[in-house]
Amino acid sequence: MYDLILKNCNIVNEGSIFESDIAIKNSRIELISKEIDSESKKVTDIDGKYVIPGLIDDQVHFREPGLTHKGEIATESKAGLAGGVTSYFEMPNVNPTTTTNENLTKKFELASTRSLSNYSFHLGGSNTNIEEIKKVDINQAAALKVFMGASTGEMLVDSIDALDDIFNYSPLIVVTHCEDPQRVTDNEKLFFEKYGNDLSAEHHHLIRDVESCYLSSSLAVDLAKKYDSDLHVFHLTTEKEMELFTAGKIDGKKITAEVCVHHMYFNESRYADLGNQIKCNPSIKYESDRLALINALLTDKIDIIATDHAPHTWEEKNQSYSKAPAGLPLVQHGMQILMDFYHQDIL
Repeated sequence: MYDLILKNCNIVNEGSIFESDIAIKNSRIELISKEIDSESKKVTDIDGKYVIPGLIDDQVHFREPGLTHKGEIATESKAGLAGGVTSYFEMPNVNPTTTTNENLTKKFELASTRSLSNYSFHLGGSNTNIEEIKKVDINQAAALKVFMGASTGEMLVDSIDALDDIFNYSPLIVVTHCEDPQRVTDNEKLFFEKYGNDLSAEHHHLIRDVESCYLSSSLAVDLAKKYDSDLHVFHLTTEKEMELFTAGKIDGKKITAEVCVHHMYFNESRYADLGNQIKCNPSIKYESDRLALINALLTDKIDIIATDHAPHTWEEKNQSYSKAPAGLPLVQHGMQILMDFYHQDIL
């Protein structure tokens, strides 16, 4: 006997939509078949509604440990489930940072009692933790996260020697946040000198500009090719960066690319009305970039969609531009945005 049978489903899976019934037992799908007439404790007629596999979000910030005034594993995994995300990979820039194997193990232990969905965690790279990286358990960590920009303290990897070691010796796939830190710093100084206290979110995409992204992404790709490393570049934002990646199916690629839903949804015109609410790193850029990202997704240059879910308090986001943190809370809304694109014949 099954616990539940869902009748008349439209199942979306592996590039196709087909009508079928689904039988569930002990919280697991036991059978998918055109007609299931077996005995069940409960039968529900879905009446043609879509049944979609749970999403995997490979880039989220759930803020635990150390930043739990913004969110925590329990609350954010629950939000993910509400948005159809049943598995997630979480970032290492918490407090303390996940730059040691000891701290990585502690996060897994924490999630084992608090997460409402499937989970894994990225080990974080730094300028000085190559020995920790070398001895990581590849069956535990999801990947090695390297902040090549947009971070501070030990999480910013800005030493070319450290980057060489990471790409040469990491037993994990290297996943990167790419913005050239020197270019961003120079732009920040330039714009502050020009605008002072009038600096606002409308300048964000000019400070964290196209060139800052390209300089860093091209460096990451060059290093991956130099050492024959596995590389995945997170949240690409520019048309120019698309020349760095190869179209085709993900199987067999050693260098893969990702886009986030907000970079496909917004362009720079929305800074005027949304301000710091859409301040994120890398920045939301021009309409030409937004359209290029969608085209790259459709032509298989971009392989993965994520959210980069990054919650902050309302009070934090309502500070001045220079003080307001970067990031948007999106794990609950990624599927909704993608469904909008589907109904608009964009995807």
